[in-house]
Amino acid sequence: MHSSAPKLPLVVAIMGPTASGKTAAALEIARHIPSEIISVDSALVYRGMDIGTAKPTTAERAAAPHHLIDIIDPAQSYSAMQFCDDTLALIAQIHARGKLALMVGGTMLYFKALRDGLDTLPQADPALRARLDAEAAIIGVPGMHAKLALLDPVTAERLKPNDSQRIQRALEIIELSGQTMSSLLTNKPPPQLPFETLPIALEPSDRSVLHGRITQRFDLMLDSNGGGLVAEVEALRARGDLHLGLPSMRCVGYRQTWEYLDGHYDFNEMREKGIIATRQLAKRQLTWLRAMPDRIVIDCIGNNVAKTVLDTVIEALNENERK
Repeated sequence: MHSSAPKLPLVVAIMGPTASGKTAAALEIARHIPSEIISVDSALVYRGMDIGTAKPTTAERAAAPHHLIDIIDPAQSYSAMQFCDDTLALIAQIHARGKLALMVGGTMLYFKALRDGLDTLPQADPALRARLDAEAAIIGVPGMHAKLALLDPVTAERLKPNDSQRIQRALEIIELSGQTMSSLLTNKPPPQLPFETLPIALEPSDRSVLHGRITQRFDLMLDSNGGGLVAEVEALRARGDLHLGLPSMRCVGYRQTWEYLDGHYDFNEMREKGIIATRQLAKRQLTWLRAMPDRIVIDCIGNNVAKTVLDTVIEALNENERK
């Protein structure tokens, strides 16, 4: 007797660079299909960081259930492993409620970790990080890169000499495990997920239009009610327990505003640096996306983008039903 494998439910992944319209596309789907949104964004997890992260508004969050937003304090950290654990549990719960799970965001590492699995690397050590930060302040980031080149030349070759965060992590792994990052990163087979993924990528046919949107959005963050991003960062600084070494304060926009408040540059320089950093983030996000050959690309600066995404999802759901 012929037996077919059980049909897997469909999960929609809406990916794209910052300011590509991911939230609008997700909400359009939720208007027509009972859905719940799982945020795939390493900045939206932090409470009290609303303006600079372009967090969905109260009205947007009321339109459909949102998950993995405002779940930790900015003094804490959240890892790709935690994201995978949380998301797998959420997807099971959403499917049990008979709804469509929408994974929406621009933290490509999280998407990749879920799809390809994670290598077992040691957990971060705050005391060791503080010591490495102090060492970097003395010998500079290029000096730390040179040190890494002696200990783990394969990883050092892969990293740019000014990539302070990844250089620090690679050195931290060596100290914690006695092994190099390159030796720990193995080619494990990808995990068998209990669902099929529809990967939709919102990408610009003209990068300059996306850059214009980024500039406009950053200016709105600076000008928004209540003092905008500067007031938000001032409130975070006033707590007294946050600093630039934390992942939360390294987020694009927050680092530049913090350094402006430290007196490193004036307001216009801060604005320019924030916009440039956001453009660089978008470029990295697009590089990640191009490494996903199975993605469905939709032009995020075209007409009726949200409708095009909805139509793509409906077609995929119908196809999945026919299997």
